[in-house]
Amino acid sequence: MRLLTIVCALSLLTSQAEAAAARWVGSWGASPAPPMSGAGPRATPTFNNQTLVQVVRLSAGGGRLRLRLTNEYGAKPLAIGAARVALVGADGAILPGSDRAVSFSGGATVTLPPGAPLLSDPVALPTKALSRLRISLFLVGDTGGCTCHMSGSELVQISPPGDFTERPLPPATGPAQYRAFLSGVEVETTAGPAPVIVALGDSITDGYLSTTGANRRWPDRLAERLTARFPGRAVAVVNAGIGGNRVLSEGVIAIFGQSALTRFDRDVLSVPGATHVIVLEGVNDLGSSRTAPPTAAEMIAGYRQLIARAHAHGLKIIGATILPYGGAGYFGAPGEAQRQAINTWIRTGREFDGVTDLDAAVRDPAKPERLRAELQSGDWLHPNDAGYRVMGEAVDLALFR
Repeated sequence: MRLLTIVCALSLLTSQAEAAAARWVGSWGASPAPPMSGAGPRATPTFNNQTLVQVVRLSAGGGRLRLRLTNEYGAKPLAIGAARVALVGADGAILPGSDRAVSFSGGATVTLPPGAPLLSDPVALPTKALSRLRISLFLVGDTGGCTCHMSGSELVQISPPGDFTERPLPPATGPAQYRAFLSGVEVETTAGPAPVIVALGDSITDGYLSTTGANRRWPDRLAERLTARFPGRAVAVVNAGIGGNRVLSEGVIAIFGQSALTRFDRDVLSVPGATHVIVLEGVNDLGSSRTAPPTAAEMIAGYRQLIARAHAHGLKIIGATILPYGGAGYFGAPGEAQRQAINTWIRTGREFDGVTDLDAAVRDPAKPERLRAELQSGDWLHPNDAGYRVMGEAVDLALFR
């Protein structure tokens, strides 16, 4: 009897130790922004009795996963009538045996209050690093203006009226390019400690003008390199870029999002398991006020706030130098002077925990205010696929030891 008691106690302790070792980490993200009404490609969509299908590439894998849905900018409750996840191959086809229903507090449906995010129940779906995950959401009624991420170089499929979470999806108004009501995927892992990095930035981090659906953003390349460096570990890179975003002030239009200072807690500090943040922001602050940009001192004060808030939560913060933007529509000599001063401070100030000199990686040596011609997309602001790859290769992995 005593032996049986000892065996049972040991079994219980082992189960408790295994449970304690399991932890949630952020594996994918898309930072939402306020909706924008009106017509045109920048207008925020609305949906009514429709199914959305979105595909994301995870960075870290794990034994279970959960979704972070968002109605953070919604003016009315958001009703989800059904949700499913499945792994997909390179051709977009669902991998056999991977289709799973998603539940919320044990139920198939849920309503998100206005202004709130929501985590799903854990889904028992083992995933590997760099797996592609298909997420289907049936939106029961009129959603109002979408809490969306309005770029991201990936397509969303939009159904005709009805629940298509368990049947083939016919085309309707899609595909379009944004992330709708989905801001994160987290995975549960028992692997040893590994870096979980949040890339906080603007459209350059978001991968604007990279090849749609090809995962050619610079944080994607960084994730690929880290996965190779730390095999079998739950290393992750969560993209928190928003096109048009600024450090000090709101975007020129709503979908450019709240400032980095405003959204830092939500988009960085709330990522489970986060260990590092890379900050690549500032060009929009300088360019959007071409004749009277913020001073380097004002920008540095903003960066110092991000540094203090990261350190208060135990994160290391890496400063990325601001890329050249000569030739871009909002380039001006006053902004360029401030960019050079800011980059000098990032490189030499020793206030960040590390520096990645992305400016040096992509600038034209003969014209340092410009990107190298073969690395820019045509607007002299955003890199092309080759430029984003150079950026992802330039980040020193030793920063994350």
